Amino acid sequence: EVAPRMLSCALFRTKSYFFRKSLTPMIGRSFGSTVSGFESRIATVLGGQWGDEGKGKLVDILAQRFDIVARFNGGANAGHTLHVDGKKFAFHLLPCGMLCKDTLNIIGNGVVLDLPTMFKELKDLEDNGLARDDNLKISDRAHLLFKFHKVIDGIQEDELEEKSIGTTKRGIGPCYATKAFRTGIRVGELMEDFDAFSIKYLKLVKTVQNMFGGFDYDTAGELEELKAFRERIKPMVTDTIFLINEAYRNGKSILAEGANAALLDMDFGTYPFVTSSATTVGGISTGLGIPAHNIDCVLGVVKAYTTRVGWGPFPTELTGEIGDFLRSEGHEFGATTGRNRRCGWLDIPVVQYSAQINGYHSLNISKLDILSTFKEIKIGARYILNGQTLKPGEMPSTLDGLEQCEVEYETLPGWQSDISACRTFDELPANAQAYIIRIEELTQIPVSWIGVGPKREEMVTRGFDNN
Repeated sequence: EVAPRMLSCALFRTKSYFFRKSLTPMIGRSFGSTVSGFESRIATVLGGQWGDEGKGKLVDILAQRFDIVARFNGGANAGHTLHVDGKKFAFHLLPCGMLCKDTLNIIGNGVVLDLPTMFKELKDLEDNGLARDDNLKISDRAHLLFKFHKVIDGIQEDELEEKSIGTTKRGIGPCYATKAFRTGIRVGELMEDFDAFSIKYLKLVKTVQNMFGGFDYDTAGELEELKAFRERIKPMVTDTIFLINEAYRNGKSILAEGANAALLDMDFGTYPFVTSSATTVGGISTGLGIPAHNIDCVLGVVKAYTTRVGWGPFPTELTGEIGDFLRSEGHEFGATTGRNRRCGWLDIPVVQYSAQINGYHSLNISKLDILSTFKEIKIGARYILNGQTLKPGEMPSTLDGLEQCEVEYETLPGWQSDISACRTFDELPANAQAYIIRIEELTQIPVSWIGVGPKREEMVTRGFDNN
């Protein structure tokens, strides 16, 4: 069983390497790709910018052909919006595979678990005739997110005033902080002796109150709620590390669903304007317990333009009419917070940097339809810092360094036509095809998926059949 697997992996990587080495001679030519993700044993969908790229839509499509969909990082700060059968679903914590009745969904050990939010999302599914409790498993090693984590999040954001990080105030950072302090409490502890759990919980609350000024807090009310949740999640809680790896050994396929994006990663992002978890490919191993060498397909989702929420450098940002148009036409308001997203032209250096870290086998360019009315479209192709053009993959480590970068733009002709009915690359207008090809030339990564609308079926595929 091992030898064929190793051979398959070797052939896959050789094919990917050949493509990248042979890209340069193909400049100016259209080419397809068979890297759909469907054929993979373990695939992942990751954000290639500052989040809100549309990862949920691709996960929803892929999930229909995978046995398992697993969240590996973050918490209820994700905002994966799906449009299926005329209904809109916004998942903040649950994996997007919950819409697939035959797919097992897993909340991994790298996720911080907000139980009230999880049960609200399950109730929303039930109200839409999609009761899914039986196909959800929760890691016994996932850390519990309590209401006081949200209180702390709000206090810290208010103290920073106009220089706030721009968090969702869902308590994500403070929960990861208690995890790092080794004072956090995991799901497995909730499932054991409740009196022992209560003692540890009360001690943690007292510690946090001493650190943040003794805010009022209803511990009795939360403990009562947690005791009720404890009974409800009993059938869901398990050792998901063993579950996933045993499933893999038995030939099952696994789709790792990323939240947030590379430029929001704690280590690789525009620190401190980042999230508090590992959002890149390495987070799959730490957040699910999957060996890195078993991940055979990495799909990067990149919006056809760029957005980000909150403060922090944004080299291609558009603050005038064009930015306002992108925000309005693209409905660029946070699914979690409702906040306006800042908008700008596609930033190629950001994509090159995230690709260097994640090793994308293929890209999903989302929201191409939003650019359909422009006569001309710009691409931020290169950064210039202190008179020097940065090499592909180079990224300043400091906020000041990134803010000082000048952007060298390329201008491409628009297509000014409705593309929402297109389903194959050849059906796209010539100028839309040229835009995609230029992205491939600049990033040296094939584009296999192209979003042309919010609905599940509004997706262009290249080199494979999505039916």
